[in-house]
Amino acid sequence: MAQSFSSIKSRHVAIIGAGPSGLVAARELRREGHSVVVFERQNQVGGTWNYTDHVEPDPLSVDPTRPVVHSSVYGSLRTNFPRECMGFRDFPFVVRSGVSESIDPRRFPSHYEVLAYLQEFAKEFGIEEMIRFETTVVRVAPAVETDGEVGNGKWRVESTEKEKKVGRDEIYDALVVCNGHYIEPRLAQIPGISSWPGKEMHSHNYRLPEPFKDQVVVIIGNSSSADDISRDILGAAKEIHLASWSNAADTFIKLTGHTNLWMHSMIERVHEDGSVVFQNGKTILADVIMHCTGYKYHFPFLDTNGSVTVDDNRVGPLYKHIFPPTFAPWLSFVGIPWKVVPFPMSELQSKWIAGVMSGRITLPSKEDMMLEIKTLYAILEAQGIPKRYTHYLGTDQFEYYDWLASQNGCSGTEEWWKEMCSTSFMRKIEHPETYRDEWEDHHLISQAYQDFSLYE
Repeated sequence: MAQSFSSIKSRHVAIIGAGPSGLVAARELRREGHSVVVFERQNQVGGTWNYTDHVEPDPLSVDPTRPVVHSSVYGSLRTNFPRECMGFRDFPFVVRSGVSESIDPRRFPSHYEVLAYLQEFAKEFGIEEMIRFETTVVRVAPAVETDGEVGNGKWRVESTEKEKKVGRDEIYDALVVCNGHYIEPRLAQIPGISSWPGKEMHSHNYRLPEPFKDQVVVIIGNSSSADDISRDILGAAKEIHLASWSNAADTFIKLTGHTNLWMHSMIERVHEDGSVVFQNGKTILADVIMHCTGYKYHFPFLDTNGSVTVDDNRVGPLYKHIFPPTFAPWLSFVGIPWKVVPFPMSELQSKWIAGVMSGRITLPSKEDMMLEIKTLYAILEAQGIPKRYTHYLGTDQFEYYDWLASQNGCSGTEEWWKEMCSTSFMRKIEHPETYRDEWEDHHLISQAYQDFSLYE
């Protein structure tokens, strides 16, 4: 039987993280009438978009006490999608003029422009007044009543403020997890790496190309960070060797006049003499191995007694990538899916969460949610898709957004938006060097700005 509420209710909600997902979740929850407290470890909004020169001293360490850097942004990073696709629905990511000028007016702007957009979003909607900055959430768990029973969906949140050095222990009606998933590096397993004498690192700690001058660098991966970083260090490194699971060839690549980039199959093993052996038989001597291999979902603060787990990057069980049935709707996650356009997705997810919490929108029963989750897992297993691809959406994201919009009672995504996202994705594949600065979708840009004018 579906859950129901006797009336629309206001809840006291804790949000973990003031990155893009946390900011839009705070706005949507307050719009729905809920009271909100946002916990943020950094001293400003933006999450991973807060660029810093600082890197972790040992990013491959499993030591939980190591100092953690919360940004994985490198100096040259620009967006993979045009700004017209990236903004929230009623706060378009347009070029700003007047009192607040754009830092970077390009269609595919730098991380500085994205951070400025998020800062203005927070200011426009008064979100900062809800945020406790420099506050670390130490532990969250279902609240326990005095008789030892778990409370009615409530959550105990234990936190520590950096400056005051004061710990708090509070009870909230609901918890929304928006801590992002670009902090905890995910590494490739390389036989022999413990005795390899070179430098091993993750793209999480890459910032600038100068440290790689005259070095032979092996980059593992074939997605955005591997592509961007390999091009970024072309002018500095002596040689760059891209290793990928999806590539079986040993192809010599000439790229924009450079002749120092090769593509290989995956690393087979490494040796004490500094050599790196690829599965295609090629052997080189390398100075650096850089893992551009993504990140782990990581919730060190979350204690659900095993009800919510991370297994090979599958966060589960989650209904529609958001609600764990056992705790729904009082525990939810925003921003879990990947290969998506994250800002608009997080906005639709947050609208749904806010409406469900107030009782305006009804969830299926816990049994029906679990049945759908198990069905999805069975389909993925039958297709031979690894667990780590559970939250991969890709081209399925548009259907997902439209489903969320239908639940929220709002319009689906515009056709120009879907076409612009798809066109940008294809151009990235076909023209990886120029797709950010050369485009052929001027008719879509015109349509986008016509729609944006509705919000002025």
